[in-house]
Amino acid sequence: MNLKPSTPSSVPAMILAAGRGMRMRPLTDETPKPLLTVRGQPLMQWPMEALLAGGFRRFVVNTAWLGEQIDAFCADWQAAHPGTEVATSDEGQDFGYALETAGGISRAAPLLDEVFWVLAGDVYMPDFVFTQASVDRFVAGGMLAHLWLVPNPTHNPHGDFGLTAQGLALDQAPVRYTYSTVGLYRRTLFEAPWCSIVPGNPQGTAEPLAPLLRQAMAAGLVSAELYTGAWTDVGTPERLRELG
Repeated sequence: MNLKPSTPSSVPAMILAAGRGMRMRPLTDETPKPLLTVRGQPLMQWPMEALLAGGFRRFVVNTAWLGEQIDAFCADWQAAHPGTEVATSDEGQDFGYALETAGGISRAAPLLDEVFWVLAGDVYMPDFVFTQASVDRFVAGGMLAHLWLVPNPTHNPHGDFGLTAQGLALDQAPVRYTYSTVGLYRRTLFEAPWCSIVPGNPQGTAEPLAPLLRQAMAAGLVSAELYTGAWTDVGTPERLRELG
């Protein structure tokens, strides 16, 4: 992508990169999934470049499996992009295992702000545009999370969440879409009463994100919108090959 950065923003982005990638074996036996190459660059570099193009220069990356490779990539990428800041939350080094999404975000909380982006480092979404306008709307709206949903791929035909005409995300709905993994979040969602993990997750609790989102949806505190651009969850070698 040949994109020019817009006005810098202080809002950080957390890139999820701690998973083992079991379905991608044997490719992930020696390379962490976010560093597998898609169209000339590592998977996780695509959203990092897109975030930078939108003016977002602060990154937090959680790691576990082969985390030293991701640490090295992040250090090199930061050095090649002056003015950026890339911090890592090394779950594998600290606990010996990945903490799942909510556990990983809670662990990284000291590196994040009240509002932050979250996205997976193994999803290919090349045309998605990260904007300050999206952040401003989220901050003004008072929701705990705002999700970008996509039409259901063949490997997730029943979807994850519904979407009302008013832009609220629903746990149960006759028409459901797939969560793209891109979202804006408030730190509050990862604190009591929504989350039982101690901020900073010193005990290394592994906890998924979906239960927190469902609680917040039940309270009407999660908004969403539908994204129809190119999107691939690169979860198998076949899907990686299809991308060319």
